[in-house]
Amino acid sequence: MSPEGREKFPKSARLRKRPEFLKLSRTGRKIHSAHFVILSGNNASSETRLGITVSGKVGNAVARNRIKRSLREFFRRHRHELDTGLDFLVIARTSAAQISSRKIAEEMSENLIERGSRRK
Repeated sequence: MSPEGREKFPKSARLRKRPEFLKLSRTGRKIHSAHFVILSGNNASSETRLGITVSGKVGNAVARNRIKRSLREFFRRHRHELDTGLDFLVIARTSAAQISSRKIAEEMSENLIERGSRRK
């Protein structure tokens, strides 16, 4: 598969419905980092999916949207490095509004890719 084909972010790679978010928050494994809480769990498909929650407490709309864009971009570029058949829910803490997109990517890499490879 070409790099361009691997880096797509179709609707099938997103958590979109409230019951999906609720199930993952009840049954998912938690990873705590400095600026995020990451919940992970198995799904019924062979696709790795991402859900993002950034509450109004984190900041204004500009700050929340920047965080969501950065998280989606990281996931889009690195989805092929993650185990298949997993759902991830990333919940931003209030301190996430103060960090750069590069720091967001570093933190996600450390917690999703490096920790994931250690669990195998």
